[in-house]
Amino acid sequence: MAIAKILLVDDEVPFVDTMIKRLTKRGMEVIPAYNGTEALAKLKDQARIEVVILDVKMPGMDGIETLTEIKKAYPLVEVIMLTGHATVESAIDGMKKGAFDYLMKPSDIETLVSKVAEAAAKKRRHEEKIIEAQMREITTRRT
Repeated sequence: MAIAKILLVDDEVPFVDTMIKRLTKRGMEVIPAYNGTEALAKLKDQARIEVVILDVKMPGMDGIETLTEIKKAYPLVEVIMLTGHATVESAIDGMKKGAFDYLMKPSDIETLVSKVAEAAAKKRRHEEKIIEAQMREITTRRT
């Protein structure tokens, strides 16, 4: 099994191509998207995406808007914001809106891989707690 199934969202095609190679070598399954609208469509189609690596600065729907929509529709999916234009304001805004973390571009690949693994583990823990709660509810109803 892959370490994590991730959605990589960035409008810079060469960056996406390079990151797919680097992350795949490290055991991750990577699905590319080149804008926020495409990212939301791919999340709808790919039920097992655990982590989204999301560029902040994109034409059209930017990263903060995309993050907001992801968290509305898929609250358990973890989002790591990535930007070459970091401002304290956008970092704070992203974290308030539910981003797992915020990294500068270019990010050290090992740091990014570590953050993806942490984010995927957090999502899995949340899913396990939900399943446990559902199981308790089912068994309580039967008694």
